[in-house]
Amino acid sequence: MRSHLLLLALSTSVLAGCTVGPDYAGPPKVASELTNGFVRAESGVITNALPVADWWKPLGDAQLDALITRALAENNDIRAAEAKLRQARAALGEQRANGAPKANVSALYAHARIPGANLGGGDSAEGEGASDSALNLYNLGFDASWEIDLFGGQRRSVEAARAQMEGTDANLADVQVSISANVGQSYFNLRDRQQRIALGQQSMTMQQEMLALTRQRFERGTASAADVAQIESQLDATTAQLAPLAAERDAYLNALAVLTGQQPGAVDAQFSDGGDIPLPPASVPVGDPAGLIAHRPDIRAAERTLAADTAKIGQAQAARFPRLSFMGLIGIGGTKISDLGNLDDFVAVAAPQLSWSFLDFGRNKAKVGQAEAVRDEAEARYSATVLGALRDAEDALARFRESRIAVAALARVRDKATLTERLAQSRYQAGTATKIVALNARNDLNRAEQDLVSARAGLINDYVAIQKALGLAWR
Repeated sequence: MRSHLLLLALSTSVLAGCTVGPDYAGPPKVASELTNGFVRAESGVITNALPVADWWKPLGDAQLDALITRALAENNDIRAAEAKLRQARAALGEQRANGAPKANVSALYAHARIPGANLGGGDSAEGEGASDSALNLYNLGFDASWEIDLFGGQRRSVEAARAQMEGTDANLADVQVSISANVGQSYFNLRDRQQRIALGQQSMTMQQEMLALTRQRFERGTASAADVAQIESQLDATTAQLAPLAAERDAYLNALAVLTGQQPGAVDAQFSDGGDIPLPPASVPVGDPAGLIAHRPDIRAAERTLAADTAKIGQAQAARFPRLSFMGLIGIGGTKISDLGNLDDFVAVAAPQLSWSFLDFGRNKAKVGQAEAVRDEAEARYSATVLGALRDAEDALARFRESRIAVAALARVRDKATLTERLAQSRYQAGTATKIVALNARNDLNRAEQDLVSARAGLINDYVAIQKALGLAWR
């Protein structure tokens, strides 16, 4: 008997070391020559140095720092992603526990009266016939079961749950990346709209003064009705341009409030004074494409999904093979409560059970085929995610490069408009030019400044897009 048990234990341990299904060998190689740097990187500005995770710090804007810090702590999308991560961790713990034995303890008391029967040892019920018996039954029991993981199905389940948990962790990081980028872009767009509104209001003031002067000239016969209509048209156009800017300003204020876990209007007073738009650093470290693939959270999430789906093939394949489980039962008791203390009288059962659904008409084979197809889909999605990430980075770098050119050109336009305005003011003060000429020059300078503000906002937003494409800001 002992030799049989030893043989059974030995064979079980050997079989339990078998794990069916493919072992995960890592993701496929999607792109080659990734160490050569990004194609669209501007030489001298974009460097291969490792990027800074807290990309907003080099900008030196204390209000932006505070906004992103609060968003990463209070944003509801991040909180939801954190809750999903806790769920995934609990699911992993559940899968690990499923491989352990299961045990139950039970206690039973039963009272029975059986008419017309004399069970012997039971007390006859008072007032009942001599042939009636009353029976009390007391029992304490303990049972345990354990399924041996012969072909590694449970191990594959744990492997899949672990990969899914790690993928959920990467999804949390991806949400943090998106939230920090959205905060930065909303903040810069808010500053852009505030500055353009202020400049537009200055233009309205100048145009109103120009209109009043032109009407005076018209009354004196030195200006035509067409001159008056032209300035009125310019004033109406400026007024019309300010209305959508004001609506966009309010929308960005609302966005910043919600992104930081507050209700709309909560940050209005904090940002009512406006502020400058920071310029990106003189050099922007971006690393290389290989680093992006290793670092970007959505790529890591896709890779972990591929690992989980690979493990699930083993789960499906293990279901095609026999299953071995053990069940044990121990119980004590009797017709009197004192029998619960009699350890010599107990029932003990030990039963190994082997089951095998070999005749399933292809059901398990079909499940294996489904699992393999799901894995192939995950592999394709991983490749698509990598290529999409590389495209995001290259697009952002190209836009950043062209935005720098646009900002430089518009800065030169602004400088020339500044010179023209100074000359017009000098001529007006010298009496060789009218005030309307000086106001026109000032208005042209104002428009040049608005164009430059808009271009600077575009440049800093493109800088943020680079950081988002690199997958930075996750904790």
